[in-house]
Amino acid sequence: MQLFKTACLRLGVSAAITASLAAQTRPADWPQWRGANRDGTIHAFTEPKAWPERLTRKWKVDVGLGYASPVLVGNRVYMFSRQGDNEILRALDAGTGATVWEASYAAPFVVSRAAARHEKGPKSTPAFAAGTLYTLGMTNIVTAFDAATGRQLWQKGAPSTQPLYHTAMSPLVDRGLVIAHVGGHNQGSLNAYDAATGAVKWHWDGDGPGYGSPMAVDVDGTRQVIVFTQENLVGVSAATGELLWKRPFTTRATQNTITPILYNGTVIVSGLEKPVTAFRIVKKNGGWDTENVWENADVAMYMTNGVIVNDTLVGLSHRNSGQFFAIDAKTGKTVWTGAPRQATNAAISRAGDLLFVLKDDAELIVARSGPTGLDTLHTYTVADSATWAQPVVSGNRLFVKDVASLALWTLN
Repeated sequence: MQLFKTACLRLGVSAAITASLAAQTRPADWPQWRGANRDGTIHAFTEPKAWPERLTRKWKVDVGLGYASPVLVGNRVYMFSRQGDNEILRALDAGTGATVWEASYAAPFVVSRAAARHEKGPKSTPAFAAGTLYTLGMTNIVTAFDAATGRQLWQKGAPSTQPLYHTAMSPLVDRGLVIAHVGGHNQGSLNAYDAATGAVKWHWDGDGPGYGSPMAVDVDGTRQVIVFTQENLVGVSAATGELLWKRPFTTRATQNTITPILYNGTVIVSGLEKPVTAFRIVKKNGGWDTENVWENADVAMYMTNGVIVNDTLVGLSHRNSGQFFAIDAKTGKTVWTGAPRQATNAAISRAGDLLFVLKDDAELIVARSGPTGLDTLHTYTVADSATWAQPVVSGNRLFVKDVASLALWTLN
C-alpha cells in the first residue's frame, strides 16, 4: 500500500508553479544525477570577487538516510531517502527547507553484510523530466511521481533477485523513456519504461546490473545507451534495446561503479584497479565495435566520477588511500597526481574551470586544476557527518546531503 501525504505550505498549488514544474529545466536547475548533462557541470554560478571565510547555513532539515543527491528544479528541492522500512520522496521549499509534500511506499529488506556499513540507502538520485520525478529504490522498485503534488503515477515492484550491494545507479530519462537496470547477480534486465505509463517498451537481459549510471549518446545517427553491467560495459540501441557492442569489464567484487564520461567523440571509463581508458564507438563490418584511443595505468577511478575541465580529466583515484589526479583527455598522459590519503570518495563538479570537490569527510574544496596539482582557493566544512552524496551548486547556494540531513549553505 502506498502511504501518501501532501502538506501544502499555502492553500493550493498555483497554476504558475505547476506550469513551471512541467516546463524544461533552467540553467540554475540540477534535475538529475550529476546535473543537466550528467557530467558534473554547473551552469549557473558566478565566482565571487573574494571567497568568504565561512559559508552561511540558511536551514537544515532531517530527511532520512541515503546517498541520493538532491534534485533542484525552480524553487523546489526534491530529496529521496529512507525512514524505517519506507522509501520517501520529499519536495522542499528551496528557500526555507519547509516540506511542500512527501510521498512514501513500503520497501523493507535486509541489507547484505557487505553493504551494511553504508546503511539501507537509497543510493540512486531521482530524475526530473516534464513535470515528473522518477526514482529507483534500493530493492529495484521503479516509481514515477507527479512533481507538483507528489501523487504516485506508476510503480514497478521489486524483482526477486538483488545486486550484492543493492542498487546505486540513477535512472536516465531519454526521449520519453525511463532507463534503469534491475535484477541481481548474473541476471537482470536493462529496461526502458514508457515515461507516462511505466509500460516496458524494450529490455535487454544479457547481464546483471552494475552500480554506475547510464549515459545516452548519438553515434553516426544511432542513439545509444552506454552503461556498466555486472561484468561488461555495453552499448544498446536507445530505440529498441538491441545490443550494439559489448566490452568485458570485471573488477574485484564486481563493483562497476563509474558513470561513463563522454568527451570529444570518446567514452572514458575506469574501475577498481582498472586503468583509465578512452575509446571510440565505430561502425565495422556491418555492425558496431569499440577501439581504444588511449589508456592510462597511473591512476584508476573506483567510486568517484571525474569531470572534464579545459580538455583535462580531473578525478580522484582510490590508490594511495585517495589521490587526486589530472589526465590530458586528448592523449591520456598524466598531467599531475596529488598527495596521498586525501579521501575515500569525493563528489566533483565544475563551473567553468572552477572545481567544487566535496570529500566524504564533509570538507568542501574550492579549487582549480593547476600545472602540478589542485590550486585550492578555499575550504569549508559543510556537515557534521559523512557526505557521500553529490551536492548541488546553483547561484550562491549549496545544497548538501549528509548521513540523514539536508542543508542549504550560501556564499553570503
